[in-house]
Amino acid sequence: MGYGLLAAAIAAEVAATSAMKYSEGFTRLWPSLVTVVGYVIAFALLAQTLKTISIGTAYAIWAGVGTAAIAAIGMVFMNESPAPAKLLGIALVIAGVVVLNLGGAH
Repeated sequence: MGYGLLAAAIAAEVAATSAMKYSEGFTRLWPSLVTVVGYVIAFALLAQTLKTISIGTAYAIWAGVGTAAIAAIGMVFMNESPAPAKLLGIALVIAGVVVLNLGGAH
């Protein structure tokens, strides 16, 4: 259940961050509301996740997967360049999350 809540927290954070791009500095109402509500949901779900998953593991996964997802969304949907360094960085983030789960998630 903890990892399901964590996945939902990540999805809410990614949606909020994506909406922030379209809020134009919080000058557009609907993207701004999606951003605020998304972050509230993300933190509420992350708080629930911490009841069953250690804080270090949960936060590392939340931040790492969220960062990789936003970078991928930027490249696919927002015309950001898929530079080799960016792709390597995403791969390293994913590798770090896998190693964390294999070795440190007790």
